[in-house]
Amino acid sequence: MSVSLSSIVKESQSVQADAFVSIVEKATELLCNENGTMRNFTVSDRLVKLAPVGEALVVGDLHGDLESLIAILEKSGFVNKMAQKKDAALIFLGDYGDRGTQSAELYCTVLKLKLVFPEQVILLRGNHEGPTDLLASPHDLPSQFQHRFKERWVVVYSKIRELFDCLYNAVFVEERYLMVHGGLPSKIHNIDEIARADTLHPGKSFLEELLWSDPDEEVQGVLSSPRGAGNLFGKAITKEVLEKLCVRVLIRGHEPCPEGFKVNHDGKVLTLFSRKGPPYFNAYGAYLDLPLSGKFENANQLLPYLHKF
Repeated sequence: MSVSLSSIVKESQSVQADAFVSIVEKATELLCNENGTMRNFTVSDRLVKLAPVGEALVVGDLHGDLESLIAILEKSGFVNKMAQKKDAALIFLGDYGDRGTQSAELYCTVLKLKLVFPEQVILLRGNHEGPTDLLASPHDLPSQFQHRFKERWVVVYSKIRELFDCLYNAVFVEERYLMVHGGLPSKIHNIDEIARADTLHPGKSFLEELLWSDPDEEVQGVLSSPRGAGNLFGKAITKEVLEKLCVRVLIRGHEPCPEGFKVNHDGKVLTLFSRKGPPYFNAYGAYLDLPLSGKFENANQLLPYLHKF
């Protein structure tokens, strides 16, 4: 199969409201109806259980920065790799829109990739794709859509909000990794509670913590986050939760990093931030080309597979 990244990007840059709505509707239907075993992964509620075979390209926050996404996909050659290798998975950790000026184009490109590679592209929910009671602020997507789609923006925005509810809470690679957007639910008992975090919300804080929480080196236990949602969690929480889930490393996004990545909690947490420039002013973005079969004990062992740009 031959897939042209440049054609997908070109279409995304010129997409009009009706075509955008059609792409979003098709992707929403696909995501909401994913269930059971696909080629490389199994879907259980809003959890993806990914088989420990092949490789995964893991991409953090993009926030409407189409140029960073293009750079990642071109440098990694991963679109061609997915076309040639069926066990190559492309994982996005959420926060596709807001902040940057090309949110519509970014969503369109990512969703087109999902439609072309339905069993290889995995889309997580970020705090900028959260439910209405957990919306990030400022939430500038409505104003961006109004500028981009004029009088059709309300319909477009309504459709993208429906998509948000179909995005995944986490990716689980048994005995290896848990991938989320934000942080660890501090009182989680098992992986099923992560899978059902959206349906347990707002009675349980699991979804809020998955989307909003951050690791902290100074905190003992948990502390309310200065973000206004979620918590700061210490390394004892990381150790306890990862042991409960029988995984070794948490891979997450959510936090701007000057170098595009950072490691916390004695190597048990790896943060990726995959866009650069204003309004975050980080000098580098980063992404991870991860061999899924490897059993790495901490994130420092993953650094050879991490790429800055």
